[in-house]
Amino acid sequence: MNRFMLQVVAVSGLLALLAGCKGTYYSAMEKLGYHKRDLLVDRVQDARDAQEQAKAQFQSALEQFSAVVGFEGGELDKTYKRLNTELERSEDRAQAVHKRIEDVQEVAKALFREWEAELSEYTNASLRNLSKQRLEQTQDRYARLINAMERAEARIDPVLAAFRDQVLFLKHNLNAQAVASLEDELASVRTDVSSLLKAMELSIAEANDFIKAMSQE
Repeated sequence: MNRFMLQVVAVSGLLALLAGCKGTYYSAMEKLGYHKRDLLVDRVQDARDAQEQAKAQFQSALEQFSAVVGFEGGELDKTYKRLNTELERSEDRAQAVHKRIEDVQEVAKALFREWEAELSEYTNASLRNLSKQRLEQTQDRYARLINAMERAEARIDPVLAAFRDQVLFLKHNLNAQAVASLEDELASVRTDVSSLLKAMELSIAEANDFIKAMSQE
């Protein structure tokens, strides 16, 4: 999307917010030649990008938590602060993923509702059947996409919970013995993070496939 279109989207989004109605936003965008199908592709791209950023952040956080177990001296307070920062960044990335997936679901629902309603407006049965077939194909692709996104999303909170537990523990137990005691817990965290990253990779791949398919039609 070029800079002009980004500005148009921003203005239209503000208008929709002021009007308090999503329908107003979609109508404004359509008048500008930017339809729900285009919005869906853009929002899938945004969700994919958010997952890529979250994936990188969770990898970074795991590396920092793993490094703590090998603590051999230094300022434990700085160690705690560093891990707390990693936790906060992970939480921010997780929130961005949740929001982007919600955005995808919102516009997909509006698109499919409109598409299905407009099937009854055809007078040419052949064109109606073709449109219905393409609708069903798009719905199938979307179902695969959103299922992959939701599977990855579901693995985020357990990882965040584990990170929070470790940060909270260190907050009140700033000593080398306490740090060493986290080693057993870290093995479980590594497994959870590994599962999360794999799920995100599959979700990102599904997003790329969806974007490619929609761009070719």
